[in-house]
Amino acid sequence: MCAMYYLHCIQCDNKYNANEVRYTCDCGGLLEVKFERLSIDINELRKRRIGVWRYREFLPVDVEESIVSLQEGGTPLHYCFSFSDSLKSDVYVKNEGRNPTGSFKDRGMTIGVTKAKELGFKRVICASTGNTSSSLAAYATKAQLTAYVVVPSHAIALGKMAQALIYGAVVIAIEGNFDEALKIVRELSRNKGIYLLNSINPFRLEGQKTIAFEIIDELGHVPDKIVVPIGNAGNISAIWKGMKEYKELGIIDKLPHMIGVQAAGANPIAMMLNEGFEELHPISNPETVASAIKIGNPVNWTKAVTAIRESEGFVLDVTDNEILSAQSQIANKEGIFIEPASAASIAGLFKIGTEKIGDEIVCITTGTGLKDPDIVIETHKNKIQRVRTRREISNILDQ
Repeated sequence: MCAMYYLHCIQCDNKYNANEVRYTCDCGGLLEVKFERLSIDINELRKRRIGVWRYREFLPVDVEESIVSLQEGGTPLHYCFSFSDSLKSDVYVKNEGRNPTGSFKDRGMTIGVTKAKELGFKRVICASTGNTSSSLAAYATKAQLTAYVVVPSHAIALGKMAQALIYGAVVIAIEGNFDEALKIVRELSRNKGIYLLNSINPFRLEGQKTIAFEIIDELGHVPDKIVVPIGNAGNISAIWKGMKEYKELGIIDKLPHMIGVQAAGANPIAMMLNEGFEELHPISNPETVASAIKIGNPVNWTKAVTAIRESEGFVLDVTDNEILSAQSQIANKEGIFIEPASAASIAGLFKIGTEKIGDEIVCITTGTGLKDPDIVIETHKNKIQRVRTRREISNILDQ
């Protein structure tokens, strides 16, 4: 179905057979999927329906019949008139909340669950603050696999928990944060023979790189900058990988600057790059209203740092107040409802200011606001006007 591919260690350059079940190199380094060669007829490719599987020649799947899909990808790229006018730049939002389960995770999960099926697994597992669990549960059900999700009991939005439950996953809530949940699932996958589908699995990120392809195909060219929220740090590196693959094939002739945005209470990558640390200093107790990026020890930090440095980009952090303000502004001014983690990219856009923004910028919003409605109700409940009579309603309308 696609070109020959293998697993490559980004730290020591070791190579492994792609059908060998492993998530890291023997040296401990992260793995990425590498293709021996790619031969793409881009004009033929663009005749297909837009979505993840439009780009099947770029994807590490061997048998087309094994594909597990819910019609993911093909998300809208909105031109933001209000933001563009105020920032004197062309601002777009790639709204990943329009995926089947409401987040960008579906792009990676269609590949990950397909690979689990190809490798003969009957059970899959992940740690999650919400979106990964929702996506894994849905795709596992589609593939008739058993899904296990391990979540922090006090750090998952109810909208996301509801999805995991209704799709039939076995939900295990722990007393601890995401980083502790990830340690548990890595042990379980190793000891119980269950396929791990967090973003440490390099196949997951192959699906997420299609965001880059869609941006190019929808815009018709390369934007100056792409702004991405950073949690476990897989998405920014996946988008960068996609951009580089398009450039290596001559489809594009330049690359964008990658800008990462973290929540101020969960910002180890921002601290590392902005304070000149040589290594990541994990945050043991991350705190932020943006639960999807409430991660203090991002497993893909080395890939993210490489993407930021290679692209001559940068990373910044934003406060919870800035995140919630950005969430309100994009809803009120552009008509797009996103979850707090998604709003980190918009908050980052505002914080950068007009001086550092190029002529064209794309913000990635990673999940729908319906995933996490509780925070909206809590922060906006004073706007509800309670009445007892029709006259009071009339008075409100006459104001």
